[in-house]
Amino acid sequence: MPGGRLSQQERQQIALGLADSLPYAEIARRLDRPTSTVTREVMRNGGPTGYRADLAHHATERRAHRRKPVPSRGAEAARRSDGRDAQAVADYEEAFTAVLMASGLNRMGARVLTRLFLTDSGSLTASELAQRLQVSPASISKAITFLESQSLVRRERDERRRDRYVVDDELFYQATIASARANDHLVVIARQGVALLGAHTPAAARLENIARFLDFISESITRAADQAREVLRSRPSTAISDVPPGHGDQAAIRS
Repeated sequence: MPGGRLSQQERQQIALGLADSLPYAEIARRLDRPTSTVTREVMRNGGPTGYRADLAHHATERRAHRRKPVPSRGAEAARRSDGRDAQAVADYEEAFTAVLMASGLNRMGARVLTRLFLTDSGSLTASELAQRLQVSPASISKAITFLESQSLVRRERDERRRDRYVVDDELFYQATIASARANDHLVVIARQGVALLGAHTPAAARLENIARFLDFISESITRAADQAREVLRSRPSTAISDVPPGHGDQAAIRS
């Protein structure tokens, strides 16, 4: 069933699909599973180059045996005070983390960023992150340092003079611009090579083409980001309540 646990045979099909360099969406289509299920399965079991069906199956069984006992009714009620399905949110959080990992983030950085994205306030302290993710403060500190270096989170002080780590719409713009600017260093070093190797040599021509390509990409990204910045500052034209259940989640996972 599409909503049930993956079988060992399905995991073998995933491994074969990865060996054939099939995209996650195609593997999922063949299994009649959501793309997020396949993405999460692969990223939590070695990634596309390290995935092994038998190891993934055994790891899943071990995780199932190690699951925590059912919490008290009081704790369950506290988690559901916002009216959300706790298990559905947990599954979505795991899928979101897997997609961020597929984009290049390490697991802890992806977990921290996901938790911040899915928090209504958009901000948490280091101790709150450590508590909610059940990891050490040192792990949070390391992840935050990396995310800050990529302009993916920002730091601010609250009224109790605690550092809070924040994600907001403007950070998408800043991260996009930072990514485009990172290409500028490659352009500079490539053109240094052109001058060093001689403008009429094949190696220099190759480097110049790289520089021109990256120049064009950086300019295009920066221009598009500037034009689209207002999108981040405006509210969606379609009311959230009008989006069919699950539709927005799947769109985010596919993007």
